[in-house]
Amino acid sequence: MEHGLAEAPAWLVALETSGLGHALRSSLWLYPVVETLHIIGFALLVGAIVAFDLRLVTADGDFDVERWVRRLIPVAATGLILAMAMGSLLFTSEATAFARNPVFLAKMTLLVLALLNVVWFHLGPLRLRRAIGPSVGIPAAMRASAALSMAGWLAVLVCGRLIAYV
Repeated sequence: MEHGLAEAPAWLVALETSGLGHALRSSLWLYPVVETLHIIGFALLVGAIVAFDLRLVTADGDFDVERWVRRLIPVAATGLILAMAMGSLLFTSEATAFARNPVFLAKMTLLVLALLNVVWFHLGPLRLRRAIGPSVGIPAAMRASAALSMAGWLAVLVCGRLIAYV
């Protein structure tokens, strides 16, 4: 057994040495296709989020938040599903190495924080805006959440790119 595998938790070793893990590592096309789909997923996710967040941060009082939510949330959700599904497959290919990689761990932490910010935005500032109506303009909490969102998702992307180099 390889040095890294011998020290890793059994479930990570099982995942990495599974047929799926082996197929991802040994196939000429499978890993690149899965990685490409992962990147497309993140492009959809982060593209929709940054478009929404940047517009929200710079918006004046008559910005139609609901219209943008209806149009961009399905794109972001599709991207998230695709990125997470493909990311899970990529993880399978080298589970023991990824689990020890500090940049991967930072990416996962930032991902969770970014998702928590999305939940907070929808349960807090967006719900408040819906309750009080658009006549009050854009609440500061909405703008702050949007700014944090952009920074968080871009940090997830940067960490994702840096995983290969650590």
